[in-house]
Amino acid sequence: MIVPGYRDHPTEAWDRDAPADPAEAEDFLRLCYLENPRLGPVEPRLAIVRAQIAATGTYVHTTEELGYGAKLAWRNANRCIGRLYWRSLVVLDRRRARTADEIFSLLVHHLQIASGGERPGAIRPVISVFPPARPGRPYARVWNDQLIRYAGYRGADGRPVGDPRQIAFTAAMRGFGWRGKGEAFDVLPLVVETPAEGPRLYELPERAILEVPLGHPEYAWFAELGLRWHAVPAIANMRLSVGGVHYPLAPFNGWYMGTEIGARNLADADRYDMLPVVAARMGLDTSRESTLWRDRALVELNRAVLWSFERAGVKMTDHHTESARFLTHLANEEKAGRPVPADWTWIVPPMSGALTPVFHRYYAELDLRPAFYLDDEAAALARDGTTRTR
Repeated sequence: MIVPGYRDHPTEAWDRDAPADPAEAEDFLRLCYLENPRLGPVEPRLAIVRAQIAATGTYVHTTEELGYGAKLAWRNANRCIGRLYWRSLVVLDRRRARTADEIFSLLVHHLQIASGGERPGAIRPVISVFPPARPGRPYARVWNDQLIRYAGYRGADGRPVGDPRQIAFTAAMRGFGWRGKGEAFDVLPLVVETPAEGPRLYELPERAILEVPLGHPEYAWFAELGLRWHAVPAIANMRLSVGGVHYPLAPFNGWYMGTEIGARNLADADRYDMLPVVAARMGLDTSRESTLWRDRALVELNRAVLWSFERAGVKMTDHHTESARFLTHLANEEKAGRPVPADWTWIVPPMSGALTPVFHRYYAELDLRPAFYLDDEAAALARDGTTRTR
């Protein structure tokens, strides 16, 4: 996925009652104005920010500061292989939104823009930044970990239907009165929570959901499996931290790398677990691991994903191409004199890792800011709709 990773993401201790850190604000603003000389001298701006923090405990980013801060957070994302494109991020300033209806409407608009607008399939990297948290005050948030997720159910025979990872969250949604079709690719509702209204459920309209049915370039039977996947991976529950100001609702997306769908979402044993099904249809010998039936089925599953998205005209990248582009990003950043933090276990693709150039080197994991963070409470809400943390 060409966005920062979202599973088991490291957290940063966040004191919600603490005022913005003047030192962190200054570090960010000096960097922002240094890399954007058109903004003018930074000293007058620093004087204003210091005064705002002293008076209110926080400060207000200009539109330019917010936009560049969001881009820097992508540039600093340890787990993202697609950072070569960080400057292309479309930043939507949604800080005036207050009600759940307003927020939901803007989330739908986000998905429409990200899907390509009038050119469906021309996926664009987009972030929508909603009002920041204020010291000691509640804030708006979305419970879902992504704007588009498929429901998970437990069938009458005990077997999972849909996405097993979403079974607990789906049960929580049913507790709110939502009823899906009980099928493998039911799109979950969004839960938008605001301080004034509490949690409210919203069904995404069809116009906000671009999906690709999966076929195969050689195996006609593959289409009979009824598989499909959505085109926009929009992370919804990570906190954007910019210069000491925290934005708990700042959903963002890039576009998919094929292995995220073909080697993880559809292949993982605790997700759709399609490898045994594909292997059986291919007539592979699954009696022992040494036949490498899993590997052979995995390759064909990933071929199906890449071929289907290409046939549908929906933007996607493959792990070989993206690995080479990440090295281009490394070279660009090194030339600019900037460190490039990276988590090797996430940068190396989950398929054919040793065949990619990113495999053959190591990286430093750094907590550079601005950054995205997944808080324990946000992770718990996305897991089962409660604030119980593990």
